Amino acid sequence: MPPFNSIASSIIKEQELIIGPMAWAEAQKVNGLSIVNRGTGEVNVESADPKGVIDRLVAQYERLFGRASHEVCIEAAASLIKGLSPAEVPASLLA
Repeated sequence: MPPFNSIASSIIKEQELIIGPMAWAEAQKVNGLSIVNRGTGEVNVESADPKGVIDRLVAQYERLFGRASHEVCIEAAASLIKGLSPAEVPASLLA
């Protein structure tokens, strides 16, 4: 799975542990992100600006559930962003 797809999937799955199926409903509202298979957690970042898609996903959860939700996103993606160059890391995931 491409890195930004993996990051998005990890964030959604972690949010699902907290808020349940609503996590997937909120992810569907994000432009540039499509749910391929909710059962397996497969998503597709379909944008020339994948960092922007991740930033919008994080913002979608933060708008509803506040800063704690943002922190959950950062933690969910932490191991996945280690393989990215600093320029590739979405701003919303910088600690």
